[in-house]
Order: sequence, then structure tokens, then C-alpha cells
Amino acid sequence: MMRGRVAKYRDRIIRGPILRTLFSLSLPLIIVQLIQVSYNVADAFWLSLYSDVALAVPRQTWPLFLFFSAFSLTLSFSNQALISQYVGAKRVDEAEKVASKFFTVSVLFGVLFGLLYFSLRYAIFTDVISVPEEIRRDVIDFAGVVSIVMMFSYVVMAYSTVLQSVGDTLRPAIVNAAFLLFNRVLAPLFIFGVGPFPELGVVGAAVTDLIGNALTVITLAIIVRRALPEIKIRFTRYIGADWVLLNLKIGLPILVLILSNSTAKMLQLRLINTFGVVAATAYSFGFIAIDVSDAILRGLARGTSIMIGQNLGAGLHDRARRIALKSSMTAFTSTLLGASLVYALMDPFIGVFIQSQEIFVEAKRLLEIILLSLPFFAVLLVALFVGRGSGHTLPPTLIGMTRLWVFWVGLGYLLGVHLGVGSTGVWMAMA
Repeated sequence: MMRGRVAKYRDRIIRGPILRTLFSLSLPLIIVQLIQVSYNVADAFWLSLYSDVALAVPRQTWPLFLFFSAFSLTLSFSNQALISQYVGAKRVDEAEKVASKFFTVSVLFGVLFGLLYFSLRYAIFTDVISVPEEIRRDVIDFAGVVSIVMMFSYVVMAYSTVLQSVGDTLRPAIVNAAFLLFNRVLAPLFIFGVGPFPELGVVGAAVTDLIGNALTVITLAIIVRRALPEIKIRFTRYIGADWVLLNLKIGLPILVLILSNSTAKMLQLRLINTFGVVAATAYSFGFIAIDVSDAILRGLARGTSIMIGQNLGAGLHDRARRIALKSSMTAFTSTLLGASLVYALMDPFIGVFIQSQEIFVEAKRLLEIILLSLPFFAVLLVALFVGRGSGHTLPPTLIGMTRLWVFWVGLGYLLGVHLGVGSTGVWMAMA
């Protein structure tokens, strides 16, 4: 028998007005994205004060972090589909079993992949990504701390996904937002060594992430235990072939996409690094600006996925289709507005972070080329999340892989290296 908060969330998602429900689910996630972006922007600002090229360091570590986080993201999307559909079908006992298996495997994989990231980081950043010599030592040290962050991030993802799957997007959003704001206060203290805090330079930004993730795990564990008495999450020895097969069926295309995407981004980063630290720094700054324009999109797509899953679980196929179409139109429009705003304020925005004229010119060239292509990416991202919410992930996965391998990597190498266009050719290929 379904009761309490779970029943309330389900009723709103399968019966409420589509756009109003979508925004109510997405708004907390959007706020977290905006706070995450503001945290990244603040980090970039402090790092730019520390040195001209320091803001390039975190972006160098991101593709490898994404590669080793692939199983966390895959488990999140596949189990969100399972839990939300079980909740939609009023099978809370099955939702509880899935949540416990999901949590157990997430913890085990978090430890495993965190250790792998730590062990392989030197070889990958030196030989695979070919980080410019000027920032290589900082990148390797930064990644050492990030490997521990990864262990906690697997658990954060598990707790957040369970709450979001039943329709509670607000509380995990509040927790994440609170600790992102907390990290923003800590970051300059650790970077510059203010008061009793040691001066850690670039690594200080990673240390604040570690502290925030550890506190987030503790807080979310308390919330899940108190807010969802119907769904008790515990470690379990029985994973079961049926759960594994369901995760493979739903999640394998997602896993392939994430591993493929992260590998493609490592190769693209290697390509960019061949043009030197100026191009690498401009690339890192460019993505900070791009994140501002599509922050709304990420939360909107996640809310779409939750609504799709529960409405399909309730047998409301026509409503699920309307949700997908309305979400796509909303994502395109909102991303166009965000990208246009960044484009209009481009020069003063770059000037806040970059003092080097050479890096300024390169960053501006990147933004001029890529910003107005982002609304089309918005539609692709919504399609990916519709696939994840419904359990049909192959078509958007193939489109996403084509986008990165054929254009970002293949066309980027053709224009940038073989035709001699340089870094501008890489930006053109991305757009």
C-alpha cells in the first residue's frame, strides 16, 4: 500500500499540470546548478588571481573524473527509471529493494574507481592527455584529492537519486546548494592560506570539494532515513541477476555513452593541449561561461526524466509524450536566452577573470563561435534524459557519440591540425 510522501509526490507527477509540475520538480535542481556554476565561477576567479593559468587546472582533470564516474551516473539513471516506475505502479516494496541494491553497489564502486583514479592519474595526465608542462604538477596533485572526492560522490549520487525518484527534488537540492555555498567560503582560505588555513594553491579548490562532499553524504543519509520511512536503504548481500540484467538493459547504452564521451573529451583535450597553455586556459574559461548559459537546462532535463518514468509506470503514455515535447521546447528557448545574455556581456565577463591579452583574445574567439549553437545541444540533452526516464536509451546514445567522435574529435583534428586552422578549428568543430 502506498502512503505518505511517496503517494503525494506520485499524484502530483501523474495528474498535475505538465509545465507547472515540471518547473516545481526542476526548480530545486536548477537552483543547485546555478549555485554550482556560481561556485565554479568563484573558483575560477580565485584561481585567476593566484596565477594566469591556474584556472586551466580543474578542467584538465574533468574528463578523467567523468570516465571513472561513469558507473555512478549509469547506476543513477537506470535506477531512477526503475524506482520511479515502481513508485508510479504503487510497488513501494520493490522500490525499496532496488534502492538498497543501488546503494550497496554504489559504495563498492566508489571505493574501487577512486583508487583507480589515484593510481593511474600520473600516467594519464602525462602520456594520454599531455598536460602542458606549466600546469602538469598542479594537475596531478589536484587529481590526487579529486580521487577521494570521487568516493564520496558515488554515495551522494545514490542518496540524491532515491529522493529524486520519488519526486523529492527539493531536499537534496537544498543540501547540495548549502554545501556548495560553504565551499565557496572555504575555497579562497585554502587557496591563499588565510589565517590558520595552509596555502595549498590550486589544490585548495579540490580540498574544499572533499570537505563539502563528506558533509553532504552525512546530511543526505539523515534525510533519507527520516523523510522516507517507506523506503529503507540498507547494505544488502543479495544483488541478484535480475537487478543486474535490468541495469544492463537500461544502463549499458548510457555507460557506453559516458565512457565514449569522456574518452573523446580526453582526446580533444590532448588536441587542445598541443596548442599550448593559452588554448588550454581559454578552453577552461570558455566552459565556465557556457555553464552559465545552460545551468537551467540540466535541472530541467532531470525533472523531465522523473516525470517520464513515473507517467510510463502509471501507463500514461500520451501524457509522457506531451511532457517530452513541452520540455524540449522549453529547454531550447531558455538556453537561447542564457547564451544570448552571455554573448551580450562577453567582454566585461572575460575581463573579470583574465588579465593576459593573449588568453583574452583566445577565450573571446571560442565564445563567439560556440555560444549560439548551445540551444541545439539543449534539445539533444532533453532527448537523452527522456530516453533515460523511459528506459529506451540507445537512439540518443548513438546521436551523442556521433556528436563527440565525428565532430569534436574527428573534425577538430581535421580543421585544427591537418588544415592548419589551429585552436579556432577545434572551436568550430565543437559548434
